[in-house]
Amino acid sequence: MTDRDLEGWTILFDLDGTLVDSAPDLIGTLNRLLVEEGLPPVPMSSAKALIGSGARALLVHGFEAAGASVERAESEALFERFLVDYAGHIADGSLAFEGVVETLDRLKDRGAVLAVATNKRSDLSELLLEKLDLARHFAAVVGPDRVSARKPSGAHLQEAVTRVGGDPARAIMVGDASPDAEAARDAGMACILATFGYTPVPAADLGADVLIDAFEDVEEAIDGLLSDFYVRRALSF
Repeated sequence: MTDRDLEGWTILFDLDGTLVDSAPDLIGTLNRLLVEEGLPPVPMSSAKALIGSGARALLVHGFEAAGASVERAESEALFERFLVDYAGHIADGSLAFEGVVETLDRLKDRGAVLAVATNKRSDLSELLLEKLDLARHFAAVVGPDRVSARKPSGAHLQEAVTRVGGDPARAIMVGDASPDAEAARDAGMACILATFGYTPVPAADLGADVLIDAFEDVEEAIDGLLSDFYVRRALSF
């Protein structure tokens, strides 16, 4: 029988670049729009760093990289075209990172409540997770439309935890980029950052409590953080 030693703990996960390698489809949609607008596509090798702050920011950064104005990228009609195209191609090339399914299964077996805290819109996040058969692992998917403030605000994480009946004092954030690290810091939560995600700033420079080089390392990182938590609590008495 599996030890239920994670009962009472909530583990939050970022989506793009943490759970799922979604760059092929996000950049695919961006590039189709750029070509339609008579602009050059953005190379995949350099475009991954544009992901992480939501579709609007991706459009702005992508159009800027292609030499277009911010005003052009901020068009509401362009944003709607992005959403329609992306929804139609959301899982063409996107895949869960190696080890995601097995790790999530083990964490749930140990009693943890799992939720997604992402700057991707909730309906698109749920669609992607369903397409990849990952939705079953999560008690909630919390995009910016379901909270009072998006990452890097700690309110995003705190409200995601309370949404699933958890205690923000017993929660850990797993992400890959600055919004995740800053939100965790603001919320007073421990933070695990993946080095394989999408960030223009190296994960090692973002102040995470633990860095992981593969998703399979998440469980060991959580165990280390919990050990520290219980030692500090014991010493406080």
